[in-house]
Amino acid sequence: MIKNFLNSKKEEIKNCHDGEGTLKHITVFEDDELKSNLRFINYTILPPGTSIGTHQHGNDEEVYVILEGNGEMTLSSKIHKVKSGDVVLNKPYGIHSLTNTSRTEMRILVFEVAID
Repeated sequence: MIKNFLNSKKEEIKNCHDGEGTLKHITVFEDDELKSNLRFINYTILPPGTSIGTHQHGNDEEVYVILEGNGEMTLSSKIHKVKSGDVVLNKPYGIHSLTNTSRTEMRILVFEVAID
């Protein structure tokens, strides 16, 4: 199966995980399309000043790939500067958030994998 997320219809999500602003979001692949422990692949655009609010996952790993832009990723209360090319691993039961601190859009891919 092949999908082009750049040409897909974007959904608007307001205050994602109680974050700031409105994100543009595409679910590229969902759980019911996948046979592995991969739960989803998402493509998200964060306009300047928007954020994915602080939240905690369960027994899974979530990977953020920063495609464009830069910002701040909080992992377990520690703030890290992130930029294009960075890959961030959110470990099981970890607490995290992401804020676009730049003047341009931030574009990310997010993968979530369940741990058996």
